[in-house]
Amino acid sequence: MRSDTQQPTVADPRPRHSERGAATRGAILAAAREIFIASGFAETSVNEVVSQAKASVGSLYHHFSGKADLYHTLYEEFQRRQVQRTRQALHDARAEGETDPMRLFIAGARAYLEGCFAERDLSALFLRGDGPPGFELVMQDRLRQWAKRNAALFDDDEPALVVVITGALSSVVSEISLSEDEEASRRLAEDALAIIAAIRRPG
Repeated sequence: MRSDTQQPTVADPRPRHSERGAATRGAILAAAREIFIASGFAETSVNEVVSQAKASVGSLYHHFSGKADLYHTLYEEFQRRQVQRTRQALHDARAEGETDPMRLFIAGARAYLEGCFAERDLSALFLRGDGPPGFELVMQDRLRQWAKRNAALFDDDEPALVVVITGALSSVVSEISLSEDEEASRRLAEDALAIIAAIRRPG
């Protein structure tokens, strides 16, 4: 039985602060995404981002180390979504009984390309060459990681094939992301996937 002198329980305010912080971070990222796409990395200022996000410069630097960190965060989050898309496609293909490594690769590749179409402006942003200093090294490292995931489909037995198909798909990503004609890009993507699928495996 509660004593009359017992104080009522006060809700912990921390979750509310955490939600506000997450909302502010999300608003800053959304504003950065929009302005980077419209103006490019070099022409974007921190003040523009916080003004559009209705945030403060201090709040931006609470969540990010600066403009380059915003760009890198957008890239990493985009890549996480792309990895999830390809993993889901592979899961679905395997669930339907597919075991052929090349067909699995094509299923994942198609999902990745669909992600580029779904987030075309963002995909193009990272391929225009207007990123923060050193970003090209991040892209190269991501390509190597992609090749390693592709190699796992082929049990690491066909490194030359993996290099060829990963490089080909990377070129397709660049072409469809930077093209202004989506219909033509979709035809190119399907034609390229058909050519890749027809590549003869060594041995």
